Amino acid sequence: MTRRELDAAAITDPALRAAFDRCRRLNARHGKTYFLATRLLPASRRPAVHALYAFARLADDIVDDLAAAAGPGDRARQLHTLSHDLRTAIDGRPGHHPVVTAVAHTAHRYRIPHSHFDDFLTSMRSDLTVTDYGTLEALRGYMHGSAAVIGLQMLPVLGHATHRDEAAPHAAALGEAFQLTNFIRDVGEDLDRDRVYLPADLLAAEGVDRELLLWSRRTGRRDPRITRALRSATALTRRFYARARPGLDMLDPASRPCVRTAFVLYGDILDAVARDGYASVHRRSAVPLTRRAAVAAAGLAGIAAGRLGAASPPRTVEEPSR
Repeated sequence: MTRRELDAAAITDPALRAAFDRCRRLNARHGKTYFLATRLLPASRRPAVHALYAFARLADDIVDDLAAAAGPGDRARQLHTLSHDLRTAIDGRPGHHPVVTAVAHTAHRYRIPHSHFDDFLTSMRSDLTVTDYGTLEALRGYMHGSAAVIGLQMLPVLGHATHRDEAAPHAAALGEAFQLTNFIRDVGEDLDRDRVYLPADLLAAEGVDRELLLWSRRTGRRDPRITRALRSATALTRRFYARARPGLDMLDPASRPCVRTAFVLYGDILDAVARDGYASVHRRSAVPLTRRAAVAAAGLAGIAAGRLGAASPPRTVEEPSR
């Protein structure tokens, strides 16, 4: 399947093919929901999506690798090296990480502005020193680089049926919605990294602060104030999904099944958190495999119907209640 994707994307250089294959394997191993959705893209576009995911993962691993003894200074130097390697690769010079080789090729092919990668790495560097955010506005400053620009990077790869400037705000909102979903799901894991990504004022409105979250994580005990705060955070995240939704129909029709699938599956994560009683301080909620398979199957059915020119609308999976 990898060979078919690379052939479809007209990637023929052996070293470049190996670089994209490495990106695909990273995506398959770490981004299960994301990877599942990419299977619904035309084969020619998948390598670029894998490259963008792998580059983000590479930077994230530098920041979050708890097994490493490296301190913030060492990690900052690693991020600086990554940024330098990307610039070198975009300039067409060799000697860099295979993932960087693939993402530089993608940036050239789809004319992705380098500023998007700069903004992303700026947010990654802030993770080395910033451990919480007082307000949603402050958090969105961080998410501009860590999430919104990911949506903007993806937009030229996915293609759009309307003017880019019309589609871009919705793509950015979808990136933010996905990341807020991850923040809600991963509260406990983030606490282990000494980070709280939910806005402090949102938590405080329900009587929650870092100390209460740490107490709950440490003791395994629940607190209704935390439940209410996570419910409020979920409602906030739903609003970002609502902002993103009109952009789905602005995409190239060939990409819509992929993004709709991701849209539904990430929304399902919020439903899984709710079903688990908003216990994400203690455990990571997951969407059942049967549900993921059903959503993916519906996406495939929609693709097949489109290719056959079916007169009736393609079958869809009902979105979770909002």
